[in-house]
Amino acid sequence: MSSPSVPADLLLVNANVLTMDRARPRAGSVAIGGGRVLALDPDAGPGGLRAREVVDLGGATVLPGFHDAHNHMAWFGLTLTEADLRPEATPTLDDLYAAVTRQASAVAPEDWVVGAGYDQNKLGGHPNRDGLDRAAPGRRVWLRHTSGHMCVVSSAVLADLGLAERAADVPGGKVVTDAAGRPTGLLQETAQELVADLVRPYPVATLADAIDRAGQQYLREGITSVTEAGIGGGWIGHTPVELAAYQAARDDGRLPVRVELMVVSDVLHPLAADPGDGLELGLDLGIRTGFGDDWLRIGAMKIFTDGSLIGRTAAMTEDFAGTPGDRGYLQADAGQLAATIIAAHRSGWQVAAHAIGDLAIDLALDAYAEAQRRYPRADTRHRIEHFAIVRPDQVARAAELGVVPVPQGHFATELGDGFLAAIGPDRHGWLYRQRSLLEAGLTLTGSSDRPVVTGAPLLGVHDMVNRRTGSGAPYNPVEAITAEEALRAYTSGSAYASHAEQIKGTIAAGYLADLTVLAEDPTAVSPHRIAGLDVLATLVDGVSRFDVSGRGLPTSR
Repeated sequence: MSSPSVPADLLLVNANVLTMDRARPRAGSVAIGGGRVLALDPDAGPGGLRAREVVDLGGATVLPGFHDAHNHMAWFGLTLTEADLRPEATPTLDDLYAAVTRQASAVAPEDWVVGAGYDQNKLGGHPNRDGLDRAAPGRRVWLRHTSGHMCVVSSAVLADLGLAERAADVPGGKVVTDAAGRPTGLLQETAQELVADLVRPYPVATLADAIDRAGQQYLREGITSVTEAGIGGGWIGHTPVELAAYQAARDDGRLPVRVELMVVSDVLHPLAADPGDGLELGLDLGIRTGFGDDWLRIGAMKIFTDGSLIGRTAAMTEDFAGTPGDRGYLQADAGQLAATIIAAHRSGWQVAAHAIGDLAIDLALDAYAEAQRRYPRADTRHRIEHFAIVRPDQVARAAELGVVPVPQGHFATELGDGFLAAIGPDRHGWLYRQRSLLEAGLTLTGSSDRPVVTGAPLLGVHDMVNRRTGSGAPYNPVEAITAEEALRAYTSGSAYASHAEQIKGTIAAGYLADLTVLAEDPTAVSPHRIAGLDVLATLVDGVSRFDVSGRGLPTSR
């Protein structure tokens, strides 16, 4: 390759570069300047490329920076200061209650006692109000399920909500009761908003701190950009001004990675635009998908059509295994959900529909097809987040419509056993497809849904290749893909889902110099070792933001 005509800021040499560029898949060196890749394998001899700094990587593997296409950054950052209720931290209900007691003693008496990450499938059941009252007498306790689609609260919180003795009907959600009709403390789906309304809005400063904490962890894992899957409203939002928290973090130099923000459908409202503009639903001033820059931009409109698989609230066409008559439910009236999707499409939004059960996926696909029929648009790349229980006909239809599926690889290890039990063996082949999506011509993305599960991309790549649950059971193994395909999903595939494949996700001239340096090549090691590979360094804009390599990568320009 010819050398650039301007001096490079940095030249990485003696590297194993996996470019994710099908036209040139590998290289041995990378020249960087002005935050962009200048060249691969430039001529560094006399009269060739001049570089201000040259770093020998000693054969380490260089990849495009990982992009997590579906995560919850602020939520994850908040959990880092809350009680850790993940199965590895609290394997039994007694352990969970003990963690609640410890958290209660660590915060002021008037403060809420908050924890996150529990999984009733591994605990043997949900915690309940009575157990929480014993663990933290008189305190307001709020424990969020690992899926984010349900929570458990103490009697003090139920009293605040007027639910101490009897439940209330909540559209799109449920206040769970015992056989006597007494609320147990478990709140599902939209019923969680009752609790959230007691603690929201979170201060912008609190969220900016959480964003910074999360971002620092992301850099240690080789992540250079993420899509935040829901801000501003619904049960997932933290404040109506949530975008301001990301702006504040950026203004203070505490936004460590690039962020695309999905706006929850609840936030959109009718616009008083000229009828000929077709802008019927959106944000004030007509702001929509694509507004912003390479560091912080607005992405898709996020709409929840159903619930979770691990909580058995996903909307299915057939019963969950072992519970006759239980097929989950939609988050709202089907016609209302479809109308919102169509209006957002007409108004120029990319749409990201959370759809896990096959009934919910049918709804999303039908709405996308109708939206395109009424208001044709080129290259919409509407997404289906999770795309979990997928019939063969739905794979073909998604390909026909150009939908971008966004499944989560690491769900296999942490949640897979519960998934298999929930749907039964007759539908195991429909579960979180990968191989069949690629064969249908769909673009596969890499994502975690963190903090639902541990979010390190190499864990996701490992599970996408190995397809085993935490117990070692096969997890729809015919859908396994190669390490190279999984890495491509976490880089160029995720960039494609964000309409950003021309600037990131690939190492090629002109692309952002966002790079991940690994100790070994994931495509060359045993598949069972992928999860344990070390991240040596993470560069954003050609500058080291994390470095344990000891090779002196530049930390500023």
